[in-house]
Amino acid sequence: MTNNKNAAIVDIAQTAGKFKSSIVLQFDNKYIDVKSILGLFTTLVSDNDYELHVHGPDEEDAKKAMIEVFAKHGLSIKA
Repeated sequence: MTNNKNAAIVDIAQTAGKFKSSIVLQFDNKYIDVKSILGLFTTLVSDNDYELHVHGPDEEDAKKAMIEVFAKHGLSIKA
């Protein structure tokens, strides 16, 4: 994994950690807690499309922030 992917994973996890909402990525039949750096390291290994699921008290703000951080790192998600 490149340093760019490492930076993206840390940035994604740190951004997600700012919110109370549950933030999960779905890829095929896998669900990954975005707040888990380990989960992201084992999942974000290719340029696939991921589906973003956000549920909780600050879900609108969390969803917006996650879309921005994924776009910043050139990763594709469906919200």
